[in-house]
Amino acid sequence: MGFDVLTFGEVMLRLSPPDFMRIEQTDKFNAHAGGAEMNVAVACSRLGLSSAYVTKLGDNSIGHFIRNQARMHGVDTSNILWDPDSRCGVYFVEFGAAPRTNRVIYDRKHSAISKVKPGEVEWDRLFKETSLFHASGITPALSKSCADTTLEALKSAKANDTVVSYDVNYRGKLWTPEEANKFTEPASELIDILITTEEDTKVVYSIEGDSYEEVAKKLVEKFGFKVVVITLRETPSVWRNKWSVFAYSEGKVYKSPVYDVEVVDRLGGGDSCSAGFIYGYLKFNDLQMAVDFGAAFSALKHSVPGDLAFINKEEVEKLMKGRERGLRIER
Repeated sequence: MGFDVLTFGEVMLRLSPPDFMRIEQTDKFNAHAGGAEMNVAVACSRLGLSSAYVTKLGDNSIGHFIRNQARMHGVDTSNILWDPDSRCGVYFVEFGAAPRTNRVIYDRKHSAISKVKPGEVEWDRLFKETSLFHASGITPALSKSCADTTLEALKSAKANDTVVSYDVNYRGKLWTPEEANKFTEPASELIDILITTEEDTKVVYSIEGDSYEEVAKKLVEKFGFKVVVITLRETPSVWRNKWSVFAYSEGKVYKSPVYDVEVVDRLGGGDSCSAGFIYGYLKFNDLQMAVDFGAAFSALKHSVPGDLAFINKEEVEKLMKGRERGLRIER
């Protein structure tokens, strides 16, 4: 069975105190499943694409909870690897309000996915009828074997003519800029669509410019990407942001509208943007449509608690038509 989109990476149990409480003062936590690549798979599925998610989970109730969250949204989970002797990663999110920012604490060391090895996933079989493969810089940062497996997947996707999208997603708590660069620069030759931010580009690639267009142009000239997507976020406060997306391809620039967003939960916002862009790219073969879908989908995701985008395509299309100011109650 082929898929429109296949993603690979870690997903964790996410625990967050309610009501803006700090971790040290709460006696309860809200539980969600969260991980960049599963977030993308779920969002793509909700937009109507057939999507599959590959990971390695602890074979226990937490792993089953995570798997079930993906299944609930129609994501194929039949290629998940299970490890009865390993744990699932956990991360804690403490929500703040200006001047106190949001804070994340990871508890993911020695998780099942960090032990995945080349040869465990039948990539060639999966990519034979898959349109696009999506990965991110989080996965290779987890361990040497994760980096090797990610590279194996990228090479297999390229060999099977599967489009590759890759979100740089730099995490300073997982690896250094030098470590990220050592993996990402060689891997970039296998990537068709690079999704990044100005900050991540500077940290991982040591590329800067006087404008976003110049940064994107330098990336394309150096690595030959078909498309570079850059997300733009202005943060005048923790809970009020401006959000937009821009893409560069073959010397042309594609810009989305700028959305004013009231942030309920920004985790997963970038992943929703990736999914919206992928949807537009695959469904319409139109970069302007892809940029517009990515920006609108992500703007809506900011209003939803949890990593996963409980958003439907009709809501995105409505927002894209300029009805974002119609904020009366829908009855």
